[in-house]
Amino acid sequence: MDLNSVSPLEIFLFILFLVYLVFPVPTPPMFSLIDSSVGMLVVFMVTLYLFFYTNPVLGVLSIFVAYELLRRSSIVGKIIMNTPSQERNMKLNDMNPPPIYFPTLEEEVVSKMAPIGKSEASVYQSSSYKPVSDKLTGGSVV
Repeated sequence: MDLNSVSPLEIFLFILFLVYLVFPVPTPPMFSLIDSSVGMLVVFMVTLYLFFYTNPVLGVLSIFVAYELLRRSSIVGKIIMNTPSQERNMKLNDMNPPPIYFPTLEEEVVSKMAPIGKSEASVYQSSSYKPVSDKLTGGSVV
C-alpha cells in the first residue's frame, strides 16, 4: 500500500477519527438524534461504505468510531432527557404532603395474630427414628 494512493480526504478522516477516539471529545447535543433507529441505520451505512470503499485501516477505524459515537450520543441523549430541576421537585414535594397512613385489615390481623417475637423457645424432641443411608458407589465428591 502506497502513501501516494491515499487521498487527502482519507488522511483527514483518519486524523479526525484518531482525535475522536483518543481524546474524550463530548458529542454535541445535535448528534443525540443518532440514538434513534434511523440515526443508527445511517451510522451503520456510512461505516459499511467506509469499510468497503476506502483504505482498510480507515475502514476498521470507522467501526470503532461508529461504536464510540453511538455510545457517546446515547449518554448525551439521556443526560438531556433526564435532568429535572431540583427546585421544581422541591415545590412539587411541598404541594403533595405524605398521605396519612391507615393500616389495612390484613395488616391489623397479622400484627395481632403473628407469633413473631411472641412464640416459645424451640424444644428439642428426641425420636426413635434413625435415617439410614447406604454407601454410594460411583457418586461424585460434589
